[in-house]
Amino acid sequence: MLWDEVSKECVIVDPTAEASYEDERLAQFVEGNGLKVVRILLTHAHVDHIAGLRQACERYKLPVTLHRDGVKLLRQAEAYGTMMGFGVTAMDDLTCEYIEDDAVLTIGEGCEIECRYVPGHCPGSMAYVLKDEQMVLTGDALFRGSIGRTDLPGGSYPLLIEKIQTRIMVLPDEYQVLPGHGDLSTIGEERRYNGFLL
Repeated sequence: MLWDEVSKECVIVDPTAEASYEDERLAQFVEGNGLKVVRILLTHAHVDHIAGLRQACERYKLPVTLHRDGVKLLRQAEAYGTMMGFGVTAMDDLTCEYIEDDAVLTIGEGCEIECRYVPGHCPGSMAYVLKDEQMVLTGDALFRGSIGRTDLPGGSYPLLIEKIQTRIMVLPDEYQVLPGHGDLSTIGEERRYNGFLL
């Protein structure tokens, strides 16, 4: 979750609350901190990143914001969830708001989120750069010491490497990397130690 301290506007990124108690914990955090959810944002539409999407959209009465190329995955969520053991309901009727490469989203008075298209792990995959905070949310494109898998439908290893190098690794070394799974890292650490990128 991202939020602006002054306005208390916030963005939920990849709502994964599969169980109702997880959904309630998220709602309690939002309410307990006096936050106002203004956007529900996806790095990509694989089922492990959208298990709680319907609940979030319905609770906060918001569309889901994603890249247009991710819609097919979103619409197939129920089928993929069944295959992969996730209790995901159909997402066919969710309202979508589309973002493009290089779009800039704003939270509150001036917290900017720069959108960078990084397909290769799957169609529609995005990274989100917050320059003032010097951090990047990489979804499942880049992990600490690794990269996202490319063996699922729509994946491409050469494309993923190209997009990581040209859209993420161009950031300064001090930027913190917040991946979709696992430990945090920095651009500098990944530049020096990530064997996929050397």
